[in-house]
Amino acid sequence: MFEQFINLNNTMQKTPLTHLTLFTSTNSSISLSTINLSLHQKDDTIREIRLIFSINFDIYQQIEQQNLFNLKPEVKSPITGGKFLPQIDINLEITLKPDIFPQLLSTTNNPEEIANYLVNLSQQQSENTEIHPLLQTENWLCLSIKQTQNSKEIGYNTFWYYVNPGIINNPDTTSEQVSEGIVNFVKEWTQANLATATQNFTNDILTDIGSIFQDFTNEIFLETGKQDTIKNYQETLFDSIINFFDQDDWSYVKIEDNTALRLAFEGDTGRWNCYAKAREEQKQFAFYSICPFKVPEDKRLTIAEFITRANYGMINGNFELDFNDGEIRYKTSIDVDGDKLSFAIIKNLVYANVTMMDEYLPGIIAVIEGDVSPIEAIRAIEQPDLNGTENSAT
Repeated sequence: MFEQFINLNNTMQKTPLTHLTLFTSTNSSISLSTINLSLHQKDDTIREIRLIFSINFDIYQQIEQQNLFNLKPEVKSPITGGKFLPQIDINLEITLKPDIFPQLLSTTNNPEEIANYLVNLSQQQSENTEIHPLLQTENWLCLSIKQTQNSKEIGYNTFWYYVNPGIINNPDTTSEQVSEGIVNFVKEWTQANLATATQNFTNDILTDIGSIFQDFTNEIFLETGKQDTIKNYQETLFDSIINFFDQDDWSYVKIEDNTALRLAFEGDTGRWNCYAKAREEQKQFAFYSICPFKVPEDKRLTIAEFITRANYGMINGNFELDFNDGEIRYKTSIDVDGDKLSFAIIKNLVYANVTMMDEYLPGIIAVIEGDVSPIEAIRAIEQPDLNGTENSAT
């Protein structure tokens, strides 16, 4: 629970409720039974009010379809452990929005009296009167949904499980702790969706959450300054790069203070090392294929001509030669300032890169190890069907 996310030295008191009826925005009702009221306190101050209850599968479907208790798709983490069975009750844990529970605490701080007040309020509520805010589903946030199947727990948590509004307004809560909750939620999403999630998908989730979070912070947390945390949080370029190579099933090693990756690629003409580098401040991503052969000093001018001829007309990337040590590499890069480094963008840059190294590597070897001229080597690659006709690039 959220107490594990941030330790406020809370005490918790649980009180059973016999029956409670809550109402949707369309004034339809949901009858709850087997309920526990949970109060979370610190220094004799109630920080949060929760309800824990069981419902049948049909009511759960109603809650999910109508987004009751703010159970919107963008705040739901993936279900783990299996699928819900319709014949078994489902357990929900919800928390009262912190801007609402002062209305409840104005009556009493005693848990049993609070429980009785809610029950009486529910019993007295008439369809012909305005629904009390404490009985409106829109004023409660769903934290978790679980079902026990043969001693095994199936279910999922929500964003509010990781970033509980009841603690954000607490003076002991730091922006770093709120950020940690956000990161943990996103990690759970990506870990459960490695096969299908894309960078666009993750950014869309953050955008949706940011919109919902901002709605609540505008109402509740304007004095804390913590509402900017979600807006300021975004996945780094390096995170995006790692997500791509994880999902695309590459092996890699982190280097350079976790700002670059070293990888290996094997094409049709050879095997070589690659480097993926994030330049966070400049908002740039660069990918390199390193030629597996160093150019001898006496061949560097000749290879420089080969590279110049190869680079002519290239649009996506270019070859580079280090005259000091003879290293050849192919570089593709992109400036992503003001944009997203999506899965598709990374894939295009990476595979365009390794394809070009794979295509031109035989020519590099031919020039280094044989008596093939740069003109002949380029012709063999770019115009293999022409015999004796000089490459138009020459």
